[in-house]
Amino acid sequence: MREVAERSGTSLKTVSRVVNAEDGVSLELIERVKEAIDELGYRPNLSAGALRRNDGKTQTIGLLVENISNPFSSALHRAIEEVARSRGVVVFAGSLDEDPQRERELTEAFAARRVDGLIVVPAGNDQSYLATEREAGTALLFIDRPPHGLIGDTVLSTNRDGAYQATQHLISHGHKRIAYIGDYATIHTGAERLAGYKKAIKEANIPVKENYILQGFHTSEEARVALRGLLTSSDAPTAVFASQNLVTLGAIRALRDLELSHSVALVGFDDISEADLLDPPVTLVTQDVAAMGERAAELLFARLDGDDSDYLHIEIETTLTARGSGEILPR
Repeated sequence: MREVAERSGTSLKTVSRVVNAEDGVSLELIERVKEAIDELGYRPNLSAGALRRNDGKTQTIGLLVENISNPFSSALHRAIEEVARSRGVVVFAGSLDEDPQRERELTEAFAARRVDGLIVVPAGNDQSYLATEREAGTALLFIDRPPHGLIGDTVLSTNRDGAYQATQHLISHGHKRIAYIGDYATIHTGAERLAGYKKAIKEANIPVKENYILQGFHTSEEARVALRGLLTSSDAPTAVFASQNLVTLGAIRALRDLELSHSVALVGFDDISEADLLDPPVTLVTQDVAAMGERAAELLFARLDGDDSDYLHIEIETTLTARGSGEILPR
């Protein structure tokens, strides 16, 4: 800053006002300072600036998601980023890969960089360690899955109701042999969606067949191979409920491989951008990811602004969109 002041023929205070967009500086001085900044390649030290500010804020937050390359995670990131951007806040994001140790490591890494808040998709079954960060002044919010061992603000989707609606939709079209294929059973969303599937099956007085429940798949290829095996068995289902977007893609590929796309019904959970372009178009239960991210960010910033009211548990409703694959009648 001293070099900028010398180059522009101004004072340190003037440079500081220009960098922080404060009032009280003439246009002529602003131009001189900006010209010197460009010539010298000056960049403000935000960490040092945070230490100098009375509130100690770094204008950054951390986002810990399952996998930033997954469309759900990236859409969540974008929605949170839009709210943060309007406040001049930067979002750091990292992938947990369903690894509890990775969750702790990333939390520590973000905390070391003094982020003002953390939005976490829990990977492990114990978030009690975050109590230390909260005591240190870090705002916490949990999204997509609730925390364990710690109470905090939580934003979720109606996973169980969405899965129930998907399964009931298939039942209403005459199906009684409905397979479930899903993510890890230990994940909150996976457990909730399986519960919704079983609830609809039981209410329709259809026996729950354990061989129709396929779980533990985290890639489309794993789901594809598993579903192919079931579809070629002597007790093949007439319909499939796929409870996660990558799993749904695997189901689509399995049906296509066996030329069953137009004879076995399919309803998926989570959005697939090309769903309406496939043959047949895919019926999906989708989460309002934008609303989840926006609500989460707004709530986190409210806490940062001093809101100390009771912790909130918010559920955003899912939506079923019938496009064709879920309306195929049983053979």
